[in-house]
Amino acid sequence: MTSPQLEIQLIAAVVAIACAIPGVFLVLRKMALISDAISHSILPGIVVAFFITQDLNSPLLIIFAAITGVITVVLVEAIQKTGLVKEDTAIGLVFPALFSIGVILIAKNANDVHLDVDAVLLGELAFAPFNRMELFGADVGPKALWIMGTILVITISLVLLFFKELKVSTFDAGLSSALGISPIVMHYGLMSVSSVTVVGAFDAVGAILVVALMIAPAATSYLLTSDLKKMLLLSVIFGVFSAISGYWLANILDASISGSMTTMLGIVFLCAYLFAPRKGLISVLYRQKQQRTEVSLITFLLHLNNHSEEKERHINHLQEHINWQKVRSKTVLTLAKKNNMITIENKVVSLTEKGLEFTQLALEYIITNKDEKIEAMKDDFFLFRG
Repeated sequence: MTSPQLEIQLIAAVVAIACAIPGVFLVLRKMALISDAISHSILPGIVVAFFITQDLNSPLLIIFAAITGVITVVLVEAIQKTGLVKEDTAIGLVFPALFSIGVILIAKNANDVHLDVDAVLLGELAFAPFNRMELFGADVGPKALWIMGTILVITISLVLLFFKELKVSTFDAGLSSALGISPIVMHYGLMSVSSVTVVGAFDAVGAILVVALMIAPAATSYLLTSDLKKMLLLSVIFGVFSAISGYWLANILDASISGSMTTMLGIVFLCAYLFAPRKGLISVLYRQKQQRTEVSLITFLLHLNNHSEEKERHINHLQEHINWQKVRSKTVLTLAKKNNMITIENKVVSLTEKGLEFTQLALEYIITNKDEKIEAMKDDFFLFRG
């Protein structure tokens, strides 16, 4: 492995961690789209700062871009609070307008400068190791690594200092206010950190990959856990894994590094989306199937409870009376028998004491419709549920 390869992976990993941390809070606050808005709307801030300094390496570019990112959030919320449009519509109105202003400013005043739309949107990690930082005449490594490393240290420090406040204001703004924690301060603090992170990262990896690194790992971890600390840890792990594996995928395929990393993020999310134990699609479909079977079981037992004649309780008649297919009838009969709720003699079905007790409780639940009754029933009777 060559030195540039190692540096590219290190930069990608640091960017992934720096993006994953604020990304978790954005996803939990249902503000995932705001990262995309910030990544595009900061363009006029960069252009204005360049006009002032005439230096693409000036730290003023980051400052102005971060300020523009906060202005984006303020404008989005101002439009949303009018009640005339929803948040996603407000985002769709604000960031194209600001981004277009930046494009116009570049086209009119910076055509002869390496400040173009493609560079802003795409970025290129392969070139990051060539942009070096010198300290007292000595080469100390890639500039992107130092910038993102500094942003990462600041982000981690702020999260550790204000973790409780961020957690409370994210999940319950009312409780946050009651405890003397200003949700507005926490909100704009988070937006400021997100803006600075986006600005620092997109010069190396591009705005598209920044958005992917900020949202995809957080969305993936959200499917796997409801614990905030675990979610932060998993987001970091998924982000770093996707960044490193994406680099080697690009190396093997001779393809775009940013594109390959984003692809790996998508694959990781797809795996969680399909196979997550509680929120995964397969798990959800399986539970829905179980619930349909449970409803069928209740229907079946209520029918038995309402009829004492053998003719009405005969297996063949049950299939005709309830209008079930043979497979469904067999599934319900097997389930009821497995849970000792029925007995079958000469193809005539009868309720056991347990089945009768369950049926009476089911009737009580249907009449009263109280959740606590059905929860107790699930614990006591639904032995077939996982």
